[in-house]
Amino acid sequence: MPAVSPDPLAGSTGSDPVEVAPVAGTASGHPDRAEEHVHSPERAAPGPVPVHDQQTLVEAGELLRALAAPVRIAIVLQLRTAERCVHELVEALGVTQPLISQHLRVLKSAGVVHGERHGREVVYRLVDEHLAHIVVDAATHAEEISGTRPRGRGARPAPENEETETA
Repeated sequence: MPAVSPDPLAGSTGSDPVEVAPVAGTASGHPDRAEEHVHSPERAAPGPVPVHDQQTLVEAGELLRALAAPVRIAIVLQLRTAERCVHELVEALGVTQPLISQHLRVLKSAGVVHGERHGREVVYRLVDEHLAHIVVDAATHAEEISGTRPRGRGARPAPENEETETA
């Protein structure tokens, strides 16, 4: 029977156990104990990669879950250039004020945004510039794989069976 290890990043609730099946070519069946593993001659062994502690991985997962909604991504993209109040976000994103406020609460509780009262309104800003990089990189990647943005140095040619839009 495979070993079971708790993984807070697995499943929808973040607390479901994950089965770890034995890994072929290892004496113990555990991927970290690959005593007999040999790379093919065409592939060099990868260099060492820093290992993060479990708490860091859990917090990173929680951050990514907080960012995992299109409206929250749009809010972060708006806040990356300047701080904004709720009515500015409503106008820019074309969604209702209650919806913007709900998503701002999620972002605030996750430590993504900070709100500061200025008279009758609260002005929101990103807590850290790293957060904008995460969202911008994710959006850029999504555009590249969907074909709405050129990849790398050259644009992706449209497949022959795909219609192209003209303005």
